[in-house]
Amino acid sequence: MVSTPLFSPLSIRSVTFRNRLWVSPMCMYSSTDGFAEEFHRVHVGQYALGGAGLIVMEATGVVPEGRITPACLGLWSDAHAQALAPVVAFAQSQGAKVAIQLAHAGRKASAHPPHSGPGYLEPADGGWVPLGPTDEAFRGLGRPQAASAADIAHVIGAFAAAARRAVAAGFDAVEIHGAHGYLLHQFASPLVNTRDDEWGGDGRTRLALAVAEAVRSAIPDAMPLFYRVSATDWVDGGWSVDDTVSLASGLHERGVDLIDVSSGGAVPDAAIPVAPGYQVPLAKQVRERANVMTSAVGLIDDAQAAQQVLDDGAADAVMMGRRWLRDPYSALHFADELGAQTDWPRQYGRR
Repeated sequence: MVSTPLFSPLSIRSVTFRNRLWVSPMCMYSSTDGFAEEFHRVHVGQYALGGAGLIVMEATGVVPEGRITPACLGLWSDAHAQALAPVVAFAQSQGAKVAIQLAHAGRKASAHPPHSGPGYLEPADGGWVPLGPTDEAFRGLGRPQAASAADIAHVIGAFAAAARRAVAAGFDAVEIHGAHGYLLHQFASPLVNTRDDEWGGDGRTRLALAVAEAVRSAIPDAMPLFYRVSATDWVDGGWSVDDTVSLASGLHERGVDLIDVSSGGAVPDAAIPVAPGYQVPLAKQVRERANVMTSAVGLIDDAQAAQQVLDDGAADAVMMGRRWLRDPYSALHFADELGAQTDWPRQYGRR
């Protein structure tokens, strides 16, 4: 067996992850009223059995109207935390660490779950009026209500309250969702945020920084805090890598430990150059220029590609999504391919 960076441990604050091959948050649209169900215990548990170092649970609404769809997870009550606790505990019993991605979908909220059709879910059909930086809608979705100062304060407080519940549920880390055209990204992007008050213009990142401060204050010092960012809008005049580097520095100063680097989502017509590993260079730029830990994500699909991310110094960890869906034992299979030492679940041992 050989030593490989992908299967070396990574310590952040008081948490040590057994390897650097992690499960990216992926919406499952399998909740009722925001509650975790038996599906989530099985879904998350399979990745723990499969050797993942960290499993980041899907975008979880900090308020009911912050969900992407009515079938998304939520964490706006203590009862939601209690439903999540056994999901977390089982995965941890198999050696994995578990994080939760706290989110507010903003103007992209109240959508139909994918299995029930595209587009906006009207309030009369179980949806709601979304919240956005302005009242401009994302194409195909509902017209949002422009956030007032009171709305913004409520959002910040809701992120902090959800973070405290994440601690109570036993999560090892918290990730703030600031990417993919959801509320924090909407406020940051000049393509979406055309406000002329303190939350617009030069203050477009003010909400992201305020949420990070609030969440950091709500969780123990020993608990890692991540922030997922869209590093570019892929549109001229939109959010840029330079903007991301500046934001990442500000987030790091406020106690964010790792930037989870994705891209796009603010507007529907961006020309995104989707290809294997297409976002890895973005993670490297943020890591080097902001002097902060990063994770890379985006069509990283095989052991060699994942290992190369770390060999090149592009990131400190690798997130995968689709690959885990196809093969929940990806970490164990990658370890075999790379000649790394790792253990299959003891229950699977045969003489």
